[in-house]
Amino acid sequence: MSKKLYLECYAGISGDMMVASLLDLGADKDVLEKALKSLPINGFDIKISRVVKVGLDMCDFDVILDNKHENHDHDMEYLHGDRYHKHDRNHEHPHDHDHNHSHDHEHTHDHDHDHNHSHENEHEHPHSHDHEHGHSHDHRGLPDILDIIDRTEITDNAKSIAVKTFEIIARAEAKAHGLEIDKVHFHEVGAVDSIVDIVSVAVCLDNLAIEEVVVPVMYEGKGFVRCQHGVIPIPGPAVSNIASENGLALHIMDVEGEFITPTGAAIVAAIKTSDALPRQFSIKKIGMGAGKRNYERASILRAMLIEDESKEKDIIYKLESNIDDCTGEALGYTMDKLFEAGARDVNYMSVFMKKNRPAYQLNVICKEEDIDKLEKIIFEETTSIGIRRQKMERSILKRNIKTINTSMGDVDVKVCELDYGMRFYPEYSSVIELCKKHNMPYQEVYNMIVREAHGKL
Repeated sequence: MSKKLYLECYAGISGDMMVASLLDLGADKDVLEKALKSLPINGFDIKISRVVKVGLDMCDFDVILDNKHENHDHDMEYLHGDRYHKHDRNHEHPHDHDHNHSHDHEHTHDHDHDHNHSHENEHEHPHSHDHEHGHSHDHRGLPDILDIIDRTEITDNAKSIAVKTFEIIARAEAKAHGLEIDKVHFHEVGAVDSIVDIVSVAVCLDNLAIEEVVVPVMYEGKGFVRCQHGVIPIPGPAVSNIASENGLALHIMDVEGEFITPTGAAIVAAIKTSDALPRQFSIKKIGMGAGKRNYERASILRAMLIEDESKEKDIIYKLESNIDDCTGEALGYTMDKLFEAGARDVNYMSVFMKKNRPAYQLNVICKEEDIDKLEKIIFEETTSIGIRRQKMERSILKRNIKTINTSMGDVDVKVCELDYGMRFYPEYSSVIELCKKHNMPYQEVYNMIVREAHGKL
């Protein structure tokens, strides 16, 4: 049974919330700490603790940066975009410095008379402050980020998740700024804290051996925030581009604030395998991750390990035709061609048509996408002049084909799951091969395979 993770993003998602929820779900803290110690970057430490939000106990993951790499999250102060930086007069806001909105932005503080924001284009934004200080920004391109990940001592699977996440962000940023992807410099997500967040998520997912991730929808707030270049609407350009490019479903709440960070959106885009929950499932374990922002709706991410308990249902089609003037040879050849073309099942039934003429009713079970080519075969290879078509809903057991090693050799077995356990059906071709190889009767070989399958699976 594959491990299926359900992310309940009813209060958005960010990198630190995701890490915290996975740790609370059981990811090994020692494995994570060892991985982060191998990161070829400096200036950070981590803190894993328990906190209480809205009366609920949950895990908190915090990246603690030194003074050089310190970041600030000014989302609450600039939530509505209504506190402006007045470059021609005194500042009218509680923080006497401009900023990049995301907490993923890396900069240093130097207390001088003036300060400039240094970017790759070397454009300057002079600011006067009452307690004058300056910011210098440390930029990293995608190759720099990928090199950091490659030199980190983590599994190949964890590296793959981290790389995919950053590549998704790079494409979103490139689209937002009208640049080629190799020209993108990470003002926000290239910072130390975001590298730590993304690598931590990758390590925890790998440690938990997550194979499937279900994210039906991500809830986002409304309003405006101030970023480095001015006031922008929520969701921001990076989040919007990531959602658009990766088919992520968003729901806008009637709550002001940014609930989805670019890092959070990129993580979902990188790991999501489905947006549909099973019709019926059981919850095996729950992880609660705390966010740092305090909005009207508490920033909480709930992650659940779930198991599909519903019987699989799907739609199947039946093609039916009565044929009274076609040879047995032609009908046999038609059956072979129908199976080769993708028919799930083909059978003939003896029937009596009008004037008591003996005939055959051809029945073909197939998927909708195969109807046209199968009907073409029926019309070309038989004397049928009409085909009835029925759409049917069917219930089927979950099944898969597994190759098991038996005392007689390898054999393919169809494994079906029932409420009380598993049922085994050796594949006909595998049974025949072993019958010929060992010169044994079919029933004896078949039953021996079933007995040994019960002991191995």
